[in-house]
Amino acid sequence: MSIDQRVKQIVKSIQKLTVVDWLTLFIRIVFLVSMSLWLSLTANINFIRFAVIIFSAFIYLIVVFGITFWDSSKGIKVVGISIDIIFAYLFYYLALSMGATNLGWFCLLPLLTASLSFQWLGVFVISLLNVFLLGGLLTLFTEPDDVLIFVGLFIPLSLIIGFPLAYFSYYIDHLHHKKELEIKIEQKIPEVSEVLFKEKRRRRLIVELISALSSSLNYERVLENSLDLSITTLSELDAPSDRLISAVLLFSESSEYKDSELFIATSRHFLAPDLRVSLPGKSGILGKTINTGDVQLSDQVNSDPELSNFISMHHCQAVFTYPLRTAFDVYGVLLFAHPDPDFFATERIEILEIVGNQSMIAMQNARLYEDLESEKERIMEVQEESRKKMARDLHDGPTQTVSAIAMRVNFARRLLERDVKAAGEELFKIEDLARRTTKEIRHMLFTLRPLILETQGLIAALDSMAEKMHETYNQNVIIQADSSIVDALEMSKQAVIFYIAEEGINNARKHAQADHIWVRLELIKKDICLLEIKDDGVGFNTKEVDSSYESRTSLGMVNMKERASLVNGIIRIHSVVGKGTSIQVIIPLTEDASDKIRQAIS
Repeated sequence: MSIDQRVKQIVKSIQKLTVVDWLTLFIRIVFLVSMSLWLSLTANINFIRFAVIIFSAFIYLIVVFGITFWDSSKGIKVVGISIDIIFAYLFYYLALSMGATNLGWFCLLPLLTASLSFQWLGVFVISLLNVFLLGGLLTLFTEPDDVLIFVGLFIPLSLIIGFPLAYFSYYIDHLHHKKELEIKIEQKIPEVSEVLFKEKRRRRLIVELISALSSSLNYERVLENSLDLSITTLSELDAPSDRLISAVLLFSESSEYKDSELFIATSRHFLAPDLRVSLPGKSGILGKTINTGDVQLSDQVNSDPELSNFISMHHCQAVFTYPLRTAFDVYGVLLFAHPDPDFFATERIEILEIVGNQSMIAMQNARLYEDLESEKERIMEVQEESRKKMARDLHDGPTQTVSAIAMRVNFARRLLERDVKAAGEELFKIEDLARRTTKEIRHMLFTLRPLILETQGLIAALDSMAEKMHETYNQNVIIQADSSIVDALEMSKQAVIFYIAEEGINNARKHAQADHIWVRLELIKKDICLLEIKDDGVGFNTKEVDSSYESRTSLGMVNMKERASLVNGIIRIHSVVGKGTSIQVIIPLTEDASDKIRQAIS
C-alpha cells in the first residue's frame, strides 16, 4: 500500500471517530501526562527509572494514537484496554517501588477506557480484574490489612466513576447510530426512488404490453405484435435490443404437429434465406421446449442441431424459447436470440415470459374468434342446407302427392258423368292419398321441431319418431336407449343427438332399402356414451362416397359430422355392400371425458 493510500485511509479513519473515541483518547493522554509528571517529580527517582518512565510514555503514546486511528473494531478496543492495563500497572509498580503507595488512582485508566468502549460490561470486567491485579501488587509492598482496606475502597470508587461513563458512552452511541441511520436513509432515498420509478415504469410497460396484445382478434396481427412489443418493451427497460433476433415458429397443422414441421410465421432481423427454412422441432432446444412445455435458455446456439440451420443465428451466443402450447394443442415456439451471452438476464426473461404467455392467450382468443366466425358461416350453411332439404322433401313428397290428388279429383269429376260407382271408388283412393300426405307433412313438422323432445325428453322423442316412421313410411325402427344416460345430458345435447339419429334414420330409409333400423344409446364407459344407428340394408362403398361427396346434392353425412362436433363427439361410419351400415357417435358426458377424447385423437 502506498503512502498516499495509507494517509487517505488514516484520514478516513479519523473521520469515522465518534465523541466516545475522542474522549477515550483524551483520557489516555491526560493520564499519560499526569502519571509521567507525578512520577518524575516524586523523590527517590534515579536516571534509570526516569528513562523507563519516558520510554514507556513514548511507546504508550505511539500505540494509543496508532490503535485510535487504525480501527474502531471491538478487537482493537480490547488490545487498547490491555495496553492501558499494562501501562497503568507498570507505572503503579514503579510508584510502589519508590515508596509512593497513594498512587492507586493510576489503575483507574483501564476502568475509564473500558467503561467508554464496552459500557456496563467493561465496568464489571475491569473492576473485577483490578481487584485481583491491584490486590496482588499491593501484597508485595504493604500489609494484608492495608490491602483489604485499599481494595475495599477501590471497588465502590470504580463503580461510582465507571457507571456514569458507561451511560454517557451508551447515550453517545445511540445518538451516533441514529445519525448514521438517518444518513443511510438519506443516501438510500434516491436509490429507492430510482428503484420505485423503474418498477413503476416496468409495470406500466407490462400493462401496455398486455393491453396491446389483447386488443386484436386478428391471428396474424397478434403474431406481429408479440415480436414488436417484445423489442419495444425491452428497449424502454434499457436493454440493447437493436441486435435482438426474434421469430414465431408455428407448425403447419397444430393439431397434427407430430407429423408437420415448424415454419417462420413472422420474424425480426432474420435473413431472407432463413425465411424459407422449415424445422422438424424434434431435437435441440426446440424439441426440448415443445416436449417439456417449459421455457428454455441456452448458449449452445451454433451447435444446436436445428437452430444452426439459420444463417441469421450464427453470430448469436444466447437463445431463449417460449412454448406456444395449451393442454393438448401445440402451436409452435416463440424464439429470441442475441449475440451477447448475458443478454437474457432475469428481468428480461420475465418480460419475455409475459410476452409469451399473453401472446398465447391472444392467439387462443384469435383462434376462438376465427372458429366463431367459421361456426357462424357453418350455421348459415346448415340453415341454407336445411331449407334446401325441406324444399326437396316437399317437392319429392307432399308436392307430388298434392299434384296427384288434383289430377285424381279431375279424373273423378269426369267419372261422375259416366260411372258413379267408379267415381266413388276413385274418391276413396283420393281420400287415402290425402291422409298419407297429411301424415308426411306432420312427420316433416315433427322433425323440424319435435315438441315432445322439449316436454318429455330424448327417449320419448326417439320412440315417437319410430312410431311416425312406421305410420308414414312403414319403416321398422327399433329404439334401445338407456334412460340413465339421458338424465346426464343437457337438453341442448339431447336435441343434437336426436337430430343425428333422425338424419341417420332418414338416410337409411331413403337409400339403404332396409327392413329394420336400430337406434341404440348406451354407456360404454363411466362418462362416455355411444349412439349407434344401424340397418340391415344394401350398404355402400364408403371410399367411393367420400371421394364424390362434394358433387352430391345431399349433405346428410356432413350434417351428422358437424352435429357430432357440437357435442365434442366423434363419428365413425362403417358400411359393407350387401351387409348394411353402422353409424357410431362417441359422445363425452363430462369435460374431463372431452379432454380424454381430444388427447386420444391428437
